[in-house]
Amino acid sequence: MKEMMGDACPMEFNFDASSFRVGDLVSYRVTGSLTGMPFAGTLMEVHDDYVVLTSNPEDPTSRMRATRESRPIVQEDDIC
Repeated sequence: MKEMMGDACPMEFNFDASSFRVGDLVSYRVTGSLTGMPFAGTLMEVHDDYVVLTSNPEDPTSRMRATRESRPIVQEDDIC
């Protein structure tokens, strides 16, 4: 089965917080009951000390503030 699927991840994430740009795909984490689960999102805004990301770029109400680090952290209460 491994040979069929290959070893490469089908997504390319940006893990370099210093080079974050709007539109980058990032892997982010969530606090609370979702700790330890990986999530993927698109950066909508990039600021000096935080980012705004979404798991659905087509939904303008789906925006979450997160820390600006290699794998941003979203507070569980901020999930939309």
